[in-house]
Amino acid sequence: MKHSTDRILTTHVGSMPRPTDLRAMLDARQAEQEYDPAALTARVKSSVMDIVKQQADVGLDIINDGEQAKTGWSGYIRDRLGGFEFRDVAAGGGNLERGTERSKGDYEGYFADQARNRRAGGAKQMVCTGPITYIGGADIQADVDNFTAALKGVNVAESFMASVGPDNVGYQPEQNEYYRSEAEYTQACAEAMRAEYKAIADAGFVVQVDTPVMKFNALDLELTEFRRRFGELIEIMNHTLQDVPEEQIRLHICYGGMRGPHSEDINLNDFVDLVMNIRSSGISYDQNPRHEHEWKLWRDVKLPDGKVLIPGVVSHTNDVIEHPELIADRLERLANLVGRENVVAGTDCGLGGRVHADVAWGKFRSMVEGAQIASKALWGK
Repeated sequence: MKHSTDRILTTHVGSMPRPTDLRAMLDARQAEQEYDPAALTARVKSSVMDIVKQQADVGLDIINDGEQAKTGWSGYIRDRLGGFEFRDVAAGGGNLERGTERSKGDYEGYFADQARNRRAGGAKQMVCTGPITYIGGADIQADVDNFTAALKGVNVAESFMASVGPDNVGYQPEQNEYYRSEAEYTQACAEAMRAEYKAIADAGFVVQVDTPVMKFNALDLELTEFRRRFGELIEIMNHTLQDVPEEQIRLHICYGGMRGPHSEDINLNDFVDLVMNIRSSGISYDQNPRHEHEWKLWRDVKLPDGKVLIPGVVSHTNDVIEHPELIADRLERLANLVGRENVVAGTDCGLGGRVHADVAWGKFRSMVEGAQIASKALWGK
């Protein structure tokens, strides 16, 4: 992926705001309600056209298709993998309270209120009951075709497409009823997802593999077990991505998109050595608000040659528009440690669906302005 050769480049993680009518059609399809497939296909295409132009107009340098065709960063995969059944989730079930046992004592009231505010049941959970296969060839080709068409006449530095990581396909233990172990299940997911990763790369785009490390049961693991599991994942992913050029791979790690205390997050310094082993040229990661102090670890950690850091300089867990000067400070201090050419401004996670569209675009404008301020300080022009 691109380095910041004469200025700090800007990008984001993936999901962008979706039009209300498109969101309604995507939700209807996933809920198996009545919708017009032809109308949905046309609306996705026009929405990708619009979102690509909006990204370029706001000044982002490295852009994607906004994930306009997807119901969510990981949920979309239910239409692209075989070997799964879909079962009702009991009322009160779900992911919010997973992996929070160690923090519940201090924030019991908070989690109780959040649980009361959740919708009651009705969701469908993926459960693996047979060999996992990739059946999404037509879907990923449509994504590629829509993005390729939208990029014509648009001047940007680089383009990428996001795809869910193998460890986040049905990431709860009870979602695997077929494979003998978590590792075997993850490996099967990886082998199936290989087709999607390769399709993106073959189209000439950078592949962003979305791998939130705080999948919900991670917080219940001791650090030794977490490192073992994460190291195992790196080996699986490196094998899966061996046919994709390293310069066309970037990895996104984060601590989950949920708003909450995050007081029990595992710190980046506890596994950054493993992250550096991933076969990718770009590393996208959270930098704020809980983890902003972690920029200091790059005083002691050497960034391998060829890798680019994509710190989140605006957050997806609040509605505050970060000041451009604050963003510039975040970029400059990191650039002074790892080299200005090795830093690209990014977001903590996807903003689409997590903050209001007005706030999301405000954050992007502020990020672009902050990168310009940092560039002037770092390059003197």
